[in-house]
Amino acid sequence: MLIRFVGNRGDLSCCASQRRAPERGSVTRSIFETSTNRIGLQQANSNLMRQFLSLCIVISVAAWSGCSPQNGGAYPSKTVTVICPWAPGGGTDRLSRIFADLLRDQYGSQGSPFVVQNRTGGSGAVGHSAGALAAPDGYTITMITSELNTMHWMGITDLTCRDFQPVIQINADAGAIMVGKDSPLKTINDYLDYVRKNPGKTTLTGTATGGAWDLARAGMLLAAGLPVDAVRWIPSKGAAPSIVELLGGHVDAICCSVPEVAPQLESGELRALAVMADERLAEFPDIPTCKESGINWSAVGWRGLAVPKNTPPEIVKSLEEKALAIAESERFKQFMKKNGFAIAIRKTAEFTTFLDEQDEQWKTVVEAAGYAK
Repeated sequence: MLIRFVGNRGDLSCCASQRRAPERGSVTRSIFETSTNRIGLQQANSNLMRQFLSLCIVISVAAWSGCSPQNGGAYPSKTVTVICPWAPGGGTDRLSRIFADLLRDQYGSQGSPFVVQNRTGGSGAVGHSAGALAAPDGYTITMITSELNTMHWMGITDLTCRDFQPVIQINADAGAIMVGKDSPLKTINDYLDYVRKNPGKTTLTGTATGGAWDLARAGMLLAAGLPVDAVRWIPSKGAAPSIVELLGGHVDAICCSVPEVAPQLESGELRALAVMADERLAEFPDIPTCKESGINWSAVGWRGLAVPKNTPPEIVKSLEEKALAIAESERFKQFMKKNGFAIAIRKTAEFTTFLDEQDEQWKTVVEAAGYAK
């Protein structure tokens, strides 16, 4: 059978039964050319892929840099929750709310709100746990309090200060021992001498059993070489009812922070024997410290900001810088003065060290007071 192709370049004929085999040289050349083309295409594709990946990396770095707080980027780009572990209306709640407002102002045109959420219960364990276990992305901040250093020793929770990344301490109110204006006890040493001579007979109140001020008085007694039960602790629901008890002559003394009894001190109804601080309080310079009287003891109820552990360091740094600016603001200072809160600023590193020291201090007191679980 004969097949004839007719084209512009002349006639090309072949016989099906006697088809001529291509020359070996042409086959080799064809294979070589095809392989070369494929290799070239692969190299071109590889170059394009490398260029594409490089571009992606550049874009990613630029995007992250733009979002970094250090470069004034997008943080915070959504609502930030500020957890308060205590009930609305209390001192920690008021401090949480003013700080949330001022943080929003500090971040300015970025405009994302800072919203306070009260997570109460478990003697502070519920709110602290919610803050520590939140996503470490900077969008949950907790107003941590001094109970964080005592709860785990008392078996209330396994949570400790090491489950947080501290940002800044903003407040510390020292405990103090107060008596009525007609009390014959004029100094803290008068009080302790009376306790030594009358073990188990004197009464003291200020908060619930195992609360901050119960532990503060226990630590003071231990530092003075007295057993914790040398004084009978009368549990109460806080400073306000304790003041009523003292004024009514139902207890011998109370232990709480000085700001909580400031009106009664100013009116002369009560008298402070000593404050459990390292230095005299600026607002109450006439009250001596325990240390001045030879009792090596200080106890403060502190508050500060913290975020979950492993929060990006650039966010922690940004929050620390904003908080420091707030602490220097006139609005914050006026708020603290009006509410009787002492300003005590410790930066991230200092605050972290302070929390570790407090944890060890309260371990000893909780065990000696018989509250350890």
